[in-house]
Amino acid sequence: MSIEIANESGIDVDTDAVLAVARHALDEMGVNPLAELSVLLVDIEYMSELNHRWMGGDGPTDVLAFPMDEGSVDHGPGESAPAGGEPALLGDIVLCPEVAGKQAATAGHSAADELHLLTVHGVLHLLGYDHAEPEEEREMFGLQARLLASWRSTRSQ
Repeated sequence: MSIEIANESGIDVDTDAVLAVARHALDEMGVNPLAELSVLLVDIEYMSELNHRWMGGDGPTDVLAFPMDEGSVDHGPGESAPAGGEPALLGDIVLCPEVAGKQAATAGHSAADELHLLTVHGVLHLLGYDHAEPEEEREMFGLQARLLASWRSTRSQ
């Protein structure tokens, strides 16, 4: 699994932990081991620009996910690698640590915990999950909670 991370947010972030939770979520979801993912951490100004340009939103948001090659995503362990063994380009997850920090304070947990949650959330969006409808939201958020819990349990061993 190739995961690249770039912190351009100006905020100190444990990028190793962000990589680890992304890798855990992808592994647990049975994603092709040749898959490629990019994680970018940005400042509020750039996140506001992306949110406006791509989502029509005003102001910054916490996470955006940009799927690249949905046809080559391996959604299960029983599926084989794409033809020719080419890596699946999952896409990009863009996180805003400053927004995550504010949300964490409101939620009563650490900024790191919020970034881990948002990373898993972004991975699930890249895999086709959504939360526009109540049933989709229950499925996605339930899966997100299970993935975070299993990741935390592996870290505490």
